[in-house]
Amino acid sequence: MKPFLLLATRAEDVAADGEYAAMCRFGGLAPEQLHRVRLEAGPMPSFDLDTYSGIVVGGGPFNSSDPQDRKSEVQHRVEREMAELLAEVVDRDFPFLGACYGVGTLGTFAGGVVDRYYGEDVGVVTIELTQEGRADPLLAGMPPAFAAYVGHKEAMRELPPGAVRLAFSSWAPVQMFRLRQNLYATQFHPELDLAGLTQRVQVYREYGYFAPDEADAVVTRAAARPVTQPMKILHNFVQRYRLP
Repeated sequence: MKPFLLLATRAEDVAADGEYAAMCRFGGLAPEQLHRVRLEAGPMPSFDLDTYSGIVVGGGPFNSSDPQDRKSEVQHRVEREMAELLAEVVDRDFPFLGACYGVGTLGTFAGGVVDRYYGEDVGVVTIELTQEGRADPLLAGMPPAFAAYVGHKEAMRELPPGAVRLAFSSWAPVQMFRLRQNLYATQFHPELDLAGLTQRVQVYREYGYFAPDEADAVVTRAAARPVTQPMKILHNFVQRYRLP
């Protein structure tokens, strides 16, 4: 089959490798079926989209809504390169699934409003599907409400024109949306289980998501509620779009 492409921005090897392993595991992909490019490490290469089944964008510490003068040169470069790629991806309606940072990239590119008003602390929230979400093929087999891991400083305040809201939580009004027929973004993390969340809490304990001395408590609270459903989204994405 044609491989999928993972675009990553995590500079920490432990978190980057953990994300890649989770994408493979829950997507049902062998390593050779998921080509990873770490955008924080160097310029984005030129891609021939016809050689891929689809694109997955992972999360990371970049916030699209940060003031321009507070963004690093690397973040500015990544945002320019992502915008150039998204111009082709959106024009072609090429299969795309962005997790967390996908909201900031696809949502901003398509004209949505992303800011810090609806940020959520690291932990577990209840995701509820809209009527459109219940009918969407990428959410096939999902219950109307399920637990998922979140942890984000920014979120979508207004959907891009023409986008369809698929899911929400009690605080964040957009937890998942679809643009056109094949372009998706989630605010929650479909690639995370408890082990993955625990690893990220340790890696990012000094990044301002919570007080550093609260890291163990964050994990303890998250462990109190099982998270088993969001991973199906990765599986459904791969099954729907995999090409021979």
